[in-house]
Amino acid sequence: MEIVISQTKAKLGQQSAQQAAKAIRGALQSDGEANIVVATGASQFDTLAALVAMPDIDWSQVTAFHLDEYVGLPITHEASFRKYLRERFTSKLSQPLRAFHEINGEDDAHAECERLNALIAGKSIAVALVGIGENGHLAFNDPPADFQTTQPYIVVQLDETCRRQQLGEGWFPSLEDVPQHAISMSIHQIMQSREIVCSVPDERKAQAVQGSLEGPVTPQVPASILQQHPATTIYLDPASASLLSQSY
Repeated sequence: MEIVISQTKAKLGQQSAQQAAKAIRGALQSDGEANIVVATGASQFDTLAALVAMPDIDWSQVTAFHLDEYVGLPITHEASFRKYLRERFTSKLSQPLRAFHEINGEDDAHAECERLNALIAGKSIAVALVGIGENGHLAFNDPPADFQTTQPYIVVQLDETCRRQQLGEGWFPSLEDVPQHAISMSIHQIMQSREIVCSVPDERKAQAVQGSLEGPVTPQVPASILQQHPATTIYLDPASASLLSQSY
């Protein structure tokens, strides 16, 4: 695991996007195609903005998998992650993706997991873009996360800290409006990615960052599992890195 501290959020986004682009180009060159995982949330604003502007990527040979989505939230809702990715990712690309496998949480969530599990089965993921939640979650795998399941996509219950984060970021008018369940890529599936690029700006993430990077690997801090991935890079800004005991 490598840790990079960028001086600004914009620089963080540029550096993380450059690494993701390098991984995508490498897969396109070696395999003729690239499969990627795309995250959402406030932590990904700068990363995605920089990634869509990266040169020399044949997006027509790239398949993107959606990391997580709320259960029961229509795509018209401002907090919909499908809406987010259409507005900030797919619509900004210079050419259409080969495929974009969105998560539809509006109908039968378990059936949707089965559909997605069939789509991702056997796929080699070149790079996964992820963040770390205020409660240490990875995707929507809140503590205590299931480190054992091998199902690629699962239905999860969101804890109150996670839901308050979504409220605090301005996605919902009240805590009662934040869904209590989501469809999430599992910890196991994220860890199958050949490379992981994790973008984590902001002081409100500092405690989760410290626990994830310097604490024990435990389901109580789901993102701590990234310590065991051989090719993970964590991009921080000075605020999110402020509680780390070591200098990087």
